[in-house]
Amino acid sequence: MIDIHCHILPETDDGAASLTESLAMAETAANQGIRQIIATPHENGQFTNEAEAIQTAVQDLNERLKQENIPVDVLPGQEIMMYEGMVQDLIDGTLLPLNKTSGYVLLALPDDHIPSYTTDLLFDLQIAGYKPIIAQPELNTELLDQPDTLYRMVKNGALTQVAAASVAGKAGRGTRRFAYQLIEANLTHFIASNAHNKKKGFYMDLAYDRVKKTHGNVMVYQLMENSEALAVGKAIYAEAPKRIKTNRLWDAFKG
Repeated sequence: MIDIHCHILPETDDGAASLTESLAMAETAANQGIRQIIATPHENGQFTNEAEAIQTAVQDLNERLKQENIPVDVLPGQEIMMYEGMVQDLIDGTLLPLNKTSGYVLLALPDDHIPSYTTDLLFDLQIAGYKPIIAQPELNTELLDQPDTLYRMVKNGALTQVAAASVAGKAGRGTRRFAYQLIEANLTHFIASNAHNKKKGFYMDLAYDRVKKTHGNVMVYQLMENSEALAVGKAIYAEAPKRIKTNRLWDAFKG
């Protein structure tokens, strides 16, 4: 398995607080069958992580992982809180796509709204040759209330990634049901951990097991293969998105 969203780099954000914790996270990941992790430290104003520093930290961590015989390879990336003007920062190399050269860019949303410039930004990213991935849309309250907003984003070319914890039921029943609805409606394309430490862990094996039970093996393979394609900069598989009925969503929220 490949985990495309993880805060495993030590002392870079609110993730791993030390190298020891990073190594413990990698060992946990390996035990779940994860063999590659894209490190995605926050770039959001509160935390600033320059592209060059991230790549150096990834190299240092990989060297230690080899010394400790932990069979996990870490790749560089960022989780970027979307902002106007970020396209030029990507072009200039200030910001870092996932695995540096893949062209896929992991975008964070505010928890409670969608910024007014989002549609224009997603368009501009694609025009510039980038492939935007919205991280964890199931946790955004505006998208929960207005799922058609996400439908339009995906229909216009954006991709999304749901959290393994959401699918595994670790973030509440309403969030879990919304995540399942996104999978069913072809409104998400990746599962990733967003792991920060051993307490806020991976749950990747549990999430894929749940998807197998609810949506079958084909969906599991599709989601796994999308992460593998992303890591090497290839096109991912995406079926046409479908709308989520608002009344079903309200029932999920109440559940």
